[in-house]
Amino acid sequence: MRTAEELRKELRGMDRKSYPAYKSLAGTYQFEKYKLIIDHVQGDPFASPSSLHVEMPHRQAGIPERYYESNCGEIALRDYIVREAGRQFEKYNFKAKGSGKSGLMSISRCGQEVLERSACEIDAVGIILRFHVGFPASGRTIQAKELEKILFEFLPECIENALCWRRLDHQKVEQAVWLAEDQNVLRKILAENHWVAFAANGSILPRKSGVSELPMAGSVPFQSPDTLEKVIELPHRGKVSGMAIPEGITLIVGGGYHGKSTLLEALQNGVYDHIGGDGRELVITDETAVKLRAEDGRSVRNVDISMFINDLPNGRDTSCFSTMDASGSTSQAAGVVESMEAGTRLLLIDEDTSATNFMVRDALMQRVISREKEPITPFIERMRVLYEQAGISTILVAGSSGAFFYEADRVIQMDRYHVVDITDKVREICGQNENGQITSAQFEMPVFDRKNPSAGHKREQIHGGRDCGRRRGRQGSGGSERPRAMKVKVMGRETMVLDKETVDLRYVEQLADSEQTAALAYFMRYLLEKNQTVQTVQETVDGVEKIFDERGWQAFCCGYVPCGLARPRKQEIYAVLNRYRG
Repeated sequence: MRTAEELRKELRGMDRKSYPAYKSLAGTYQFEKYKLIIDHVQGDPFASPSSLHVEMPHRQAGIPERYYESNCGEIALRDYIVREAGRQFEKYNFKAKGSGKSGLMSISRCGQEVLERSACEIDAVGIILRFHVGFPASGRTIQAKELEKILFEFLPECIENALCWRRLDHQKVEQAVWLAEDQNVLRKILAENHWVAFAANGSILPRKSGVSELPMAGSVPFQSPDTLEKVIELPHRGKVSGMAIPEGITLIVGGGYHGKSTLLEALQNGVYDHIGGDGRELVITDETAVKLRAEDGRSVRNVDISMFINDLPNGRDTSCFSTMDASGSTSQAAGVVESMEAGTRLLLIDEDTSATNFMVRDALMQRVISREKEPITPFIERMRVLYEQAGISTILVAGSSGAFFYEADRVIQMDRYHVVDITDKVREICGQNENGQITSAQFEMPVFDRKNPSAGHKREQIHGGRDCGRRRGRQGSGGSERPRAMKVKVMGRETMVLDKETVDLRYVEQLADSEQTAALAYFMRYLLEKNQTVQTVQETVDGVEKIFDERGWQAFCCGYVPCGLARPRKQEIYAVLNRYRG
């Protein structure tokens, strides 16, 4: 480890040299209050900026231990630090001049969700903050004085303001941690009371625009109907009232533009904690909830979809079904079964984005096309049994078919963004029309033992001999075909590229941040390069979660841990494995 003065001296000695001379700066330097580690130096001023991190001991930071002694409090504190560091870097961004990305100072750009990010970690020793700096140059000639300005003037001020307790806004830190603790308690209240979701009165659900997650100004505050209103006690906010949705089958209905999808979107995002001021801070959903939709063209590998699709005209086996180009109904059937495999306790579905023939067949259609001529058992016939036998609740936005009313435990109407419980009214109407009642087909729980497609064994073509778990029982033959250095590229929240394969995540709607997609790409690379054990999909995902809990980001990174990763949910790890074609 070198000293800060040695870094200054080395910088002054390389001024006006060719840009590659910056490479010699990689290493660790001891500053007065922290260590500065230059992990990676960019190849030229137009390339991705250099990766750095600082390590500040707790005695220097001075943040009271009570704010990070619980897991939820620690994640909230880390999130606050990253946001504060971003505000500090913004003050000095590009104040050092030069070509390309010269003078850039950046860190993760956080959205409305509170996520566990690689940008900041807190361990027993201190606080680690990871960020990017564009090393200055004129053309490709080093501008060492500009980098000296960044590292010795700008950066120390930013680090002090973001990490040191005496510089932080104590009230804002406390509010962030207390909110996280309230949200954590509320999640426990959901489980204890067998609720799948809770929306506090006064919440602001609509967003500013289609490209902004900020709350919409002037929107109607959420207010629970009396029949579903519950009062809960939180450790910091005290008594809070709001709508509690019990387990079972809940329909959300209403006219167009009255707020049905807005409520569903708030619930699907309620699997994450949100920052204060978001409007949805106390809109909390079962953390295993999965939003489902049709995905024409996605791949499906060895999924038992026989509970929904059977007796195909070509005689194809649907108890171990694979295709590279699924239809809307097939993809949605696979999505339900995959969600069950991922341990979901709640399905969230919008009829508008679903395959109609998968969701429902009305009475007239059933009389015209008899059951033995239709291979699809619609979701409406499985809703009740999924809840009663598998413990999986459903919240469904319905807009076109009244058949769902017969299966619902409760019906919520959205009327100009106001919530009205119309369950009794619907039951009265349904009681007057017995012809709409649903008769369910025989149900059998699928067996979740299919093999992980990324396991370290020779993969077969999807239309050839398939590995179908217990039905085939084939063991692997080694990982000689694996690439040794897999290239990973992430294009926003929706797409990742693993070597030459593109994984499309457009319809994995609960991915909240592109940094989660980046983390998923790192997890997949780890599985493809290092996981040489033939396992089931469930064993594989559980293994990834265990490794992360024990070893953190370092286990999945080649060399240094970069800024720009955010931990995804377990359900999204399943989602990327299920969409990887292999």
